[in-house]
Amino acid sequence: MPRPDYSLSLLPDFPVAKKQAYTLTTHNKARVDNYYWMRDDERQNEDVLAHLKAENTYCGAQLAPMKPLQEAIFEELKGRIVKDDNTVPVKDGTYWYHSEVRGDDEYSRHYRSTSMSTDNKSLLLDVNELATGYEFFELGEVALSPCEQLMAYSEDTEGRRIYTVRFKSLLTDEMLDDVLENTEGQIVWANDNKTVFYVKKDLQTLLGFQVFRHELGTKQSQDVMVYEEHDSSFFMGLGKSRDESLIIIDLASTETNDTWVLDANNPKGEFKPLMPREEGHEFDVDKLGDTFYIVTNWQAQNFRLMTATSQTIEDKALWQEHTAHRENVLLEGVELFNDFLVLSEREQGQARCVVVNKHNERMTLEFDDPCYYAAVAMNPEPESKSARIYYSSLTTPGSLYDVDLTTGAKTLLKQQKVLGSFNADDYESERLMVTARDGIKVPVSIVYKKDSFKKDGTNPLFQYGYGAYGYTIDPSFSSTSLSLLDRGFVYVIAHVRGSEMLGRQWYEQGKKEHKQNSFNDFIDVTKALVAQGYGDKNKIFASGGSAGGLLMGAVVNQAPELYCGIGCHVPFLDVLTTMLDESIPLTTNEYDEWGNPNDPAFYNVIEDYSPYDNISEQNYPHMLITTGLHDSQVQYWEPMKWVAKMRELKTDSNILVFKTDMDAGHGGASGRFKSLEEKALEMAFFIALIN
Repeated sequence: MPRPDYSLSLLPDFPVAKKQAYTLTTHNKARVDNYYWMRDDERQNEDVLAHLKAENTYCGAQLAPMKPLQEAIFEELKGRIVKDDNTVPVKDGTYWYHSEVRGDDEYSRHYRSTSMSTDNKSLLLDVNELATGYEFFELGEVALSPCEQLMAYSEDTEGRRIYTVRFKSLLTDEMLDDVLENTEGQIVWANDNKTVFYVKKDLQTLLGFQVFRHELGTKQSQDVMVYEEHDSSFFMGLGKSRDESLIIIDLASTETNDTWVLDANNPKGEFKPLMPREEGHEFDVDKLGDTFYIVTNWQAQNFRLMTATSQTIEDKALWQEHTAHRENVLLEGVELFNDFLVLSEREQGQARCVVVNKHNERMTLEFDDPCYYAAVAMNPEPESKSARIYYSSLTTPGSLYDVDLTTGAKTLLKQQKVLGSFNADDYESERLMVTARDGIKVPVSIVYKKDSFKKDGTNPLFQYGYGAYGYTIDPSFSSTSLSLLDRGFVYVIAHVRGSEMLGRQWYEQGKKEHKQNSFNDFIDVTKALVAQGYGDKNKIFASGGSAGGLLMGAVVNQAPELYCGIGCHVPFLDVLTTMLDESIPLTTNEYDEWGNPNDPAFYNVIEDYSPYDNISEQNYPHMLITTGLHDSQVQYWEPMKWVAKMRELKTDSNILVFKTDMDAGHGGASGRFKSLEEKALEMAFFIALIN
């Protein structure tokens, strides 16, 4: 039987956007943006919508030859998923909670029961019913009252992460009349079982900036604002302390944290600052019993754990050190139990969990893979003598363990089942350290199928990266990547500077004036892997989303010759213009990440790498760009403008396609199967390019 032909060749009738000169002047420097007109905050401009639809039509026509391949991969991805599945029940108070999915359902059903066996389960929420009639649906947070008879949940039906909160009686199974609109999605109950707190969003900037108190049975218009944050560089979140004695307002900018608290037994009281706000002080605090536990960067770049009481929490000089700062170990967090602490740490890029008992004896939980991800899972009850720990590696599907905190003995509760022919022994992972151009060693995680990997420069290679906000992409299992691995691809995660893979300094060396390091690292990893025979220099592909899309945009401007194809998703590409416009959602909170271009020095830094501003007349790789019309974090017009300018200036005949999901936001399509279509699209695109 002849091999199907999925090969792609450029269709000449791509959309050509109109040019309408718009001059932006800052620091006496003028930039002309011919595609500024594409910005429409209301998403109703007919010219904008018509051009997006034209791009979608062209994308469909251009990629039509690979449609059978895309559908085949989609069926592969679906075929690996257990259609009837459930989470492991977790005990919280009187009940055990779990969720289930069945058949072709896109969403879960949430249940509770009086035992782990779930024999007498009762339905709390059917998300499939909630999502009926919506093109997009995301369930936000589900929060039960302390008495366990009332439930609040939040939902987003547009993809802009603006949530509506609804309430249900679990005694009568009836919905309450209370509805809270334009919220951040978090709901925290006071201990009186009738008062909740929530964060309201600024609908222009999409920042949560006000905390309101709502009493059940009253209208939202009667709610009382109990806190307002006037500094727009802070994100706002709500929570409850581990011992449920305090309601907590968490405020976080990129480089500073602040915490306000309220007695959960006195919901009509006033929130008070837990300690003075101090610029540059980053911390996370929780409380159990009489003790506060603070993970802090005070005199500790990689953080340390301190303790305090209600009498000493306001004065750092009175805090007691529990776990000292270490130059080579990043302390990422702590989970509190009555008799134990579980520390989340990272050393040489490897995440780990460390159990500490009351005698300060420490026990590291060990796993066998050369590189893996391990993290504390859901543990609602601090009196427990065991902890749920999640584990995964590039070759080991996600696994949930119950760990005895005294002995370290691990009991496997469940491992993600991968249907089909998957056998973990058929795959191998590696951790490499690649030397970048400035002599710094960059961690690289690699996985491939043993029988198809030659290490002779003949394998296609897919390289993924992110590198921002200190967010680390850990080497964990993905059943979707098997469709590439089984076709001979080598899958690579480049842990570039901008993450915290090698500690806090790794992040600081990939932000603001050091941002170019992220791009250099990614490029240098590609070059090294080709030189070492991991990939065919003519079959190198790369992908990234959001800030990882910025990474892709900068990389293709600076080293386009290295890549055959690029995937760029909900990408942050017009950095300079966005960071100069405080009306755009999230801009002000980003100053400590990218720098504030109102400062001439940072203007110049950003101008030097901003993908949109640095497109030039040169050859570029084949590129697939995707976005969501309702994206609240990276606005749709950034990739739209970038594609239009790229079409104008690039000198090659390579494929450039741009697809906009007219219903989705920053997270892409909703539902467990619909979201797989996006993954199948990218993989089919890459495979077709080497067909």
